[in-house]
Amino acid sequence: MKLKYDLKSKIFDNYNSFESILKKWKSDKEKIVFTNGCFDLIHLGHLDSLLKSSNLGTKLIVGLNSDESVRALKGKGRPILNLEARTTLLAAFEFVDAIIIFSEDTPEKLISQIIPDVLVKGNEYAIHEIAGHKTVLKHGGEVKTLELVPGVSTTEMINKIKNLD
Repeated sequence: MKLKYDLKSKIFDNYNSFESILKKWKSDKEKIVFTNGCFDLIHLGHLDSLLKSSNLGTKLIVGLNSDESVRALKGKGRPILNLEARTTLLAAFEFVDAIIIFSEDTPEKLISQIIPDVLVKGNEYAIHEIAGHKTVLKHGGEVKTLELVPGVSTTEMINKIKNLD
C-alpha cells in the first residue's frame, strides 16, 4: 500500500543525514526556521508554537532531543513517549519540514551546522538564554520568542494525570 504521506522522509538521525537537503533548500533561497524541544506528550502549546514558527519562513526544522537527552534534562520516567512516537507525531504535521534528532542537552552544535535564518523558542527564555542565538545573529539571522499558550505544559499534563482519582 502506497501511503499519501511518507513521514519517515522528514526524520533524520543527525545533521549529516540531512545536510544535502539543507544545501538544496539554501540554494533555492528558502527561509529556514529552526526550533527545538523534547516534545514529550505533544499538546496544544506545541502545536501553537510550531504553527507560529512555520509562519516565520518557508521551511521549518525541528531539533528533537533524543530519549537519553530528555531523560538527562527532565529526569527519571521521561520521556513519556519514546523517540519513535515523538518523531512520528511531529512528522505528521504538514508544516514541519524536517526533524533532526540530537543527543546533547542543547541544540547549540546543530544550530551552528544549520545556521537558520530564524531561531525560535518560547518566551519563557530571554534571547540571550537561547542556545545558538549568537551563531544565528552573527550570520545575520533573527532570534524570536513566541508567547506560550497559558496553562499548557507537559509537566502540568503529567501532574493532572497523576492526580486523577
